[in-house]
Amino acid sequence: GFLPLQGHVVRNWKVRWFVLLQDKLLYYKIEGGKKEPSPKGRILLDGCTITCPCLEYENRPLLIKLKTKTNTDYFLECCSREERDSWALDITGAIHAGHPVQVQELHRMKNSFKLLENISLHNIVERMYDSSTGIKLTRNLDQGNRYKETFTGSALVDWLISNSFAVSRFEAVTLASMLMDENFIRPVGVRSTEAMRSSDPSEKFLDDSTALYMFAESSKKNTSSKEEVHFNISELSGTIVKQGFLVKQGHKRKNWKVRKFVLRADPAFLHYYDPTKEDIKPVGGFSLRGCLVSALEDNGVPAGVKGNVQGNLFKIITKNDIDYYIQASSKAERVQWIEAIKPLT
Repeated sequence: GFLPLQGHVVRNWKVRWFVLLQDKLLYYKIEGGKKEPSPKGRILLDGCTITCPCLEYENRPLLIKLKTKTNTDYFLECCSREERDSWALDITGAIHAGHPVQVQELHRMKNSFKLLENISLHNIVERMYDSSTGIKLTRNLDQGNRYKETFTGSALVDWLISNSFAVSRFEAVTLASMLMDENFIRPVGVRSTEAMRSSDPSEKFLDDSTALYMFAESSKKNTSSKEEVHFNISELSGTIVKQGFLVKQGHKRKNWKVRKFVLRADPAFLHYYDPTKEDIKPVGGFSLRGCLVSALEDNGVPAGVKGNVQGNLFKIITKNDIDYYIQASSKAERVQWIEAIKPLT
């Protein structure tokens, strides 16, 4: 699948097509909508260590870090927590292929705690922001530094339990750790910041009245105009139904680029983001009301499509007659996206 990868020489981000084998992780360049035949590079998994979640980049909370036995660091970014955990589990399984007990332990840890089906992290954060029933924000002093609008670790645990998001303090701590992993909240002050660097996932968030946290900058509405406020609230407030990396044809240059697509409902919008940029704002998007979506034949190049594309294409026509040509990584993924989009049109 597609994952953004940080370069070694120039520290920029490029989207590559990754293939996991038993002893190595290959990555390929996409040119003109098609995977190049030879890999651009490879990550040897023998002696490799994996860090997940990796919190070294504040604006990229869904990272996996791989360190080879030659001490080369690779940073891979996923588009959702579920995708990140799935990749991490499969890569770890390949690293420890000769140690089935360790792989079983990984599966046990992954399934030890699951969110209730009707709860999403986005909904929790929205409830936390509520002026009347949300978490109480206070000013705090830590090591001579003053922090505005903070809350303590124990206060968040209490709030999660009292609002029925968790039934025990252990579950609430796990849930708070997820909020921190997804960059909804962040630690401030010495105690909580040092805890975040812990190698033990269960110790990254502190259920403590002296550990300070605040809403992450990326989860705030940073806007500069009334028009932009309207855009953020109306288009980006819907529930995320599906997200993932797809290849999209440009409207002007007709070139193909990998974009992170996010499908939302209530209201129904499809937005796409440039995964190589630090900016968390979408580079484009449109309302799905009145749209038509359909698969395109894989035989030959359909009208309106430029380049020697891989296949698995589908087309969305907006109610304003704007055509979007999008390429999935497989026929199954194409079907999944079409079936997710159709009910929202």
